[in-house]
Amino acid sequence: MGNSRILLVDDETDLVEMVKMRLEANHYEVITAFDGQDGLEKARSVNPDLIILDIMLPKMDGYKVCRILKFDENFKKIPVIMFTARAQDQDKETGTQVGADAYITKPFEPEVLLNKINELMPK
Repeated sequence: MGNSRILLVDDETDLVEMVKMRLEANHYEVITAFDGQDGLEKARSVNPDLIILDIMLPKMDGYKVCRILKFDENFKKIPVIMFTARAQDQDKETGTQVGADAYITKPFEPEVLLNKINELMPK
């Protein structure tokens, strides 16, 4: 069996590289996208096991990407972790409304992210 595939969508390149290295060190295959439109297209083309999705993205925000995927029969079972600096209760509530499975705020502890991935990753 191959490594589990994670799609990481965030427009902060340094953060993407850091998270990608951490995930690869934990034997995940990581596909990256730097805007919402590209993230949505990659989600549809690579069918990842899990998606880590920033909210504030160029072209299409993370809420919209999540909502489109969660209302699509082909992709609705893919766990989505909203990964954002927006920590207000209203932001988390919106994340829940669009179907996100978890919400992690930045700055973050890498172990918290890894634990949440392990918890949500399809077995």
